[in-house]
Amino acid sequence: MIGSYVAVGDSFTEGVGDTGPDGAFVGWADRLAVLLADRRPEGDFTYTNLAVRGRLLDQIVAEQVPRVVGCAPDLVSFAAGGNDIIRPGTDPDEVAERFELAVAALTAAAGTVLVTTGFDTRGVPVLKHLRGKIATYNGHVRAVADRYGCPVLDLWSLRSVQDRRAWDADRLHLSPEGHTRVALRAGQALGLRVPADPDQPWPPLPPRGTLDVRRDDVHWAREYLVPWIGRRLRGESSGDHVTAKGTLSPDDIKTRIASVA
Repeated sequence: MIGSYVAVGDSFTEGVGDTGPDGAFVGWADRLAVLLADRRPEGDFTYTNLAVRGRLLDQIVAEQVPRVVGCAPDLVSFAAGGNDIIRPGTDPDEVAERFELAVAALTAAAGTVLVTTGFDTRGVPVLKHLRGKIATYNGHVRAVADRYGCPVLDLWSLRSVQDRRAWDADRLHLSPEGHTRVALRAGQALGLRVPADPDQPWPPLPPRGTLDVRRDDVHWAREYLVPWIGRRLRGESSGDHVTAKGTLSPDDIKTRIASVA
């Protein structure tokens, strides 16, 4: 019975793409927190989300891991290294060594550490050429999980997120439904009975013509790809001046989830 949960990571765990009514993000970790809280007596569960978009592994280790050590929660989810892996010239073997050091520190402080693999990027225009690099890193993540006895949130094998409806318009972050499916898969990884199958098939979509696809690609490149490249060239991060959500009430999360369901 998990009575306390701390989420650690970057934009994926912050919940970018899953926007609540107040403009703040919800995300899979917040949704998982609700699943966990529903299994506890009312008021007998604490949840803190420390994730901040754009954070690299070393930044997560420096800013977030010490706060986890101070909390000593029953559960911590650790999704990190993805922003490092997509950067040119990074070595997935070296990133994995630093990842393991962080897992060692977290497992010494938390009851359970849930680690996360990367997605299969075969259908992501900017990232599909990094598929092999991501797969190599995933292999390391699974090996680290074996060594430290960590459950694994395996996103590579989650087939339902290969559908474009699982992704936000920026094609880099999950949509509300995508975050929901990841939360369900996380619950399964923890041995919970979840209310729906995360790999449930999507309803059929009407076919799209070549012109429609090309128009969508041009819009995406103008609205999202060019600004993303610009930030990289200027050395800026989407997480500059962003603070973590901190401690959240599961009841408040439920209210916000209801608005984006």
